[in-house]
Amino acid sequence: MRILITGGAGFIGSNVAFALQERYPQASLYVLDDFSSGHFKNLIGFKGQVITADIKERGTWEELRYRFAFDVIFHKAAITDTTVSDQYLMMRTNADSFRYILELALEWGAKVIYASSAGVYGNTPAPMREDTGLEPENVYGFSKLSMDYIAQEYTQRYPELKVIGFRYFNVYGMRESYKGKTASMIYQLYLQMKAGKRPRLFKWGEQRRDFVYIEDVVQANLLALEKDVSGIFNIGTGEARSFNEIVEILNRELSTNYEPDYFDCPYEFYQEFTQADISRAKVELGYSPQFSLEEGIRDYVRHLEGSS
Repeated sequence: MRILITGGAGFIGSNVAFALQERYPQASLYVLDDFSSGHFKNLIGFKGQVITADIKERGTWEELRYRFAFDVIFHKAAITDTTVSDQYLMMRTNADSFRYILELALEWGAKVIYASSAGVYGNTPAPMREDTGLEPENVYGFSKLSMDYIAQEYTQRYPELKVIGFRYFNVYGMRESYKGKTASMIYQLYLQMKAGKRPRLFKWGEQRRDFVYIEDVVQANLLALEKDVSGIFNIGTGEARSFNEIVEILNRELSTNYEPDYFDCPYEFYQEFTQADISRAKVELGYSPQFSLEEGIRDYVRHLEGSS
């Protein structure tokens, strides 16, 4: 089996790459990344090949078509910074490049497993279901919804093509540190508290999100590889938790007692409440999240403390 992981030097991509390396030691693994937000240190220990290229350039895919044929494509490369307002760049990178990938997948007979986002739902009522509330409020969410529509069109036109899209909710965990300011709030709050500072939250910390640990995201990707399905699936825990609760859990794990430092939200758009309806992923993929927020943060802090 020959597998390509785009964005493989990034957060989710690198975790998927290492899981595949462990699960399928005989597979030929290739990471493709332009290192604009990924980092080589996320790939220390990865034994496959690394291709340095830009997904939005057609020439990238023409060269791959000439040199390779893949059985599976895990497409994780994207602009993931939701504050980027350059609509042309966002759409070219996230949506237009996806057509190049699907065209090659058709030619190769490859399965495609790609990253969508809970950003497609904007501030529509929770719990979010895959077929309702598709009202993104920024161009990032719009670009991901565009990818979903592209995927649906291709699978309707070519039923033999297997395409699985994952609408990730708030993912946190190992190898996200190189995302900088776009890393999870859990990681940001951990850093603040480790530095002896009060954790900063938008007033009044009761915004609720569906936080999903990276191990459960990896589980979903491996299931998608093994199952003979197509479709779009929410990947979360099915539970919404507040930022205040994160601070409480971190205080417990770090043996600290910090009170949040509340301040006004500076963003015109901000998702106040996200919660995934994961029933479709449970039924069709066999997905079952293994980590509660408490368990995920405990495991994550153990890794962070061990590497500090």
